[in-house]
Amino acid sequence: MAKKALLTGVTGQDGSYLAEFLLSKGYEVHGIIRRASTFNTKRVDHIIVDHHDPNARFFFYYGDLSDSEQISNIIYNVKPDEIYHLGAQSHVKVSFEMPEYTGNVTALGTTRILEAIRRSGTEVRFYQASSSEMFGSSPPPQNEETPFKPRSPYACAKVYACLMAINYREGCDIFACNGMLFNHESPRRGEIFVTRKITRAIADILAKKQEKLYLGNLESKRDWGYAPEYVEMMWKMLQNAKSEDFVIGTGESHTVREFVEEAFSYADLNWEDYVEIDSMYFRPTEPETLIADASKAKEKLGWNPKIIFKDLVKIMTDADMKARGLEPIGEGDEIVEKKFPNRWWGVD
Repeated sequence: MAKKALLTGVTGQDGSYLAEFLLSKGYEVHGIIRRASTFNTKRVDHIIVDHHDPNARFFFYYGDLSDSEQISNIIYNVKPDEIYHLGAQSHVKVSFEMPEYTGNVTALGTTRILEAIRRSGTEVRFYQASSSEMFGSSPPPQNEETPFKPRSPYACAKVYACLMAINYREGCDIFACNGMLFNHESPRRGEIFVTRKITRAIADILAKKQEKLYLGNLESKRDWGYAPEYVEMMWKMLQNAKSEDFVIGTGESHTVREFVEEAFSYADLNWEDYVEIDSMYFRPTEPETLIADASKAKEKLGWNPKIIFKDLVKIMTDADMKARGLEPIGEGDEIVEKKFPNRWWGVD
């Protein structure tokens, strides 16, 4: 029988790619989504099949990470072999404005799932989406042994969730892995995240729909990779004989300014003509430099990223130009076709 996977955050960037990847592996995929008055399934619409279809392998359930009873009911009814917990209030800047909500969903949501697994008494493999933000002000490069020094309510919540996964692993004999993923982007990245905000603005500027792009701290340094490659590592972590934690990243770090310069230059625009700094986008505290030391993942999981910084910028810029009805420059599409000739994901 096909394995069953349950995904929280299935309609997000990572959840949509992971759902496609698992379907390509023959899984039956079950996703939890929040109820809304409008459809919020845009990223997975292309893989949705009517549940009346006898061949359907992708199913939705309404739920919320703040509702432990509903979470328990879904786990009990689905009886998954693997749970990938990707759902969270994941925007760092928003976490300063909504710290209590961020803690309730991002931190306690993990505890609710782990406790449901413990009470079920079944052998479920659990993936916790941890974050490079947990390392905060610890000097780079950061690996699995680097101390956590979080610099935002979001990062604090992720540290709590990470440590709870470790505690349930050690105290309750649950197969639980933390994927400490550094920034990973794609054309499916949410529009309020800085990389997508930049590439989307370029398309809007070219389409005469926008005149200025307002940003915050241009000097923050991040390790940016390509999301489809990262979700494969989530799966590999749960296929291990032993449950353990892994850092995933490219090992390269670039400033937000570099991302802006590279993206505008690719579109043949002078970024200084369009970008302005707005203090409202600065965070009270944040990590200055995050660089992954993914040596362990390279050794044990075969991690070897194909897409690094400049390729990523081109892929995202081309995708947003196409989304605006513009003719893409095309290098991004060529990169994807060349490096992933048998890619398992579909529409971006």
